[in-house]
Amino acid sequence: MNELPDRVGPPLQPRSLHVRRATADDAWTLSALATRTFTETFGHLYPADDLAFFNENAYAPDKQRVILSHPDYAVWLLERDGEAVGHAAAGPCGLPHPDVREGDGELKRLYLVNSLQGGGHGTRLMQTAMDWLLRDGPRTLWVGVWSENFGAQKFYARHGFEKVGGYKFPVGNTLDDEFILRRPA
Repeated sequence: MNELPDRVGPPLQPRSLHVRRATADDAWTLSALATRTFTETFGHLYPADDLAFFNENAYAPDKQRVILSHPDYAVWLLERDGEAVGHAAAGPCGLPHPDVREGDGELKRLYLVNSLQGGGHGTRLMQTAMDWLLRDGPRTLWVGVWSENFGAQKFYARHGFEKVGGYKFPVGNTLDDEFILRRPA
């Protein structure tokens, strides 16, 4: 019986992962990544028409360009060897909670491709977003999370967020129960 070596050639180099601030030139990349990561994470929950409508509207390249060009918002891309594999977005809080005040910040999005979840990369993106949100000093921070996304809820709890409310989040004609989490200043 012939035995083949496990690998022929030089040793593999670890794949390089880094975080960078996205620019308006990244609108198409962000659109494709946001659509991919939302679909990987939640696509199984929705009728195809609802999912397509949501992705086409929420993550359209023109909408991403507006966010990326706005001075009050910031988006970061996690890249592996030049390929966008995760992103985080932050800006002023827009969640429907009576305690939201002008000047409060919100983590708008935090997604990774499925193959990178659980490796500390979400924490890296989260810390980057938190540093940006708190760059001018302490302030109340908010995040919305699907009521059944227990892993994300635990993740946010580790960063000091607590449940303070809820609302309905539309994905096409589907209305999800979404929790509102807050981290006091």
